[in-house]
Amino acid sequence: MTRILGISGSLRRDSHNTNLLRAAAETAGPEVELMLYDGLKEIPPYDEDDDIHPRPPSVARLNARIADADAVLFSTPEYNASIPGQLKNAIDWVSRPVATNALRNKPVAVVGASTGAFGAVWAQAELRKVLAALGARVLDLELPVPHAHTRFEEGGLTDDEIRAGLAEAIEALAAEVRVDERVDAVV
Repeated sequence: MTRILGISGSLRRDSHNTNLLRAAAETAGPEVELMLYDGLKEIPPYDEDDDIHPRPPSVARLNARIADADAVLFSTPEYNASIPGQLKNAIDWVSRPVATNALRNKPVAVVGASTGAFGAVWAQAELRKVLAALGARVLDLELPVPHAHTRFEEGGLTDDEIRAGLAEAIEALAAEVRVDERVDAVV
C-alpha cells in the first residue's frame, strides 16, 4: 500500500485546492491511500529562535505525517503570483535541519487550482523550486486547474480531464515509490 499525504496550501474552508486533493483521493486505486493533512493553520510563524526541541506540537505533527508518508501531493492556490505564505511557512519549518528534513528524497508532486485563467501555474513552479531546493524528489508534472470555481459542484470535481490528470499524478507518485522499494530491496 502506497501512502500519499495530501497538503493543501489553502486555509479556506471551501478551498478548491482541498477539494482537488479530495478528488485525487477518489481517483487513487486500491493500492494507494491518500490522506489529507488539515493542520496548516496551526503552524506558527517560523522563527529560528523557536526552532528548538521539542518543536511546537503542530510542527512535530506535520513532520511526523510527512515522514510516515511514502510521497506527498501538494495542491496550491496562487497568491500574488506565488505560494501562499502559510504553506511556505510550513515548508520552512519542515526544511530544518536541511540535511535530514522529512521531505529530503521524498517523492513529491505539485498541482494547483485558482479562479483565474492560468490555474496557479506560477505558484506551482515556485513550490516545485522550493521543494527541490530542500532535497525533495519533485516529479516533473504540472496540473493547472484554471477557473476552479466552475470545476466543482458541492465540493465534487466535475471535470473529467482534470480527474484524469489527478489519476496520472497519483500513479506517477506511486510508481516513484515502487522504484524506491525496488532499490531498497537490492541494497
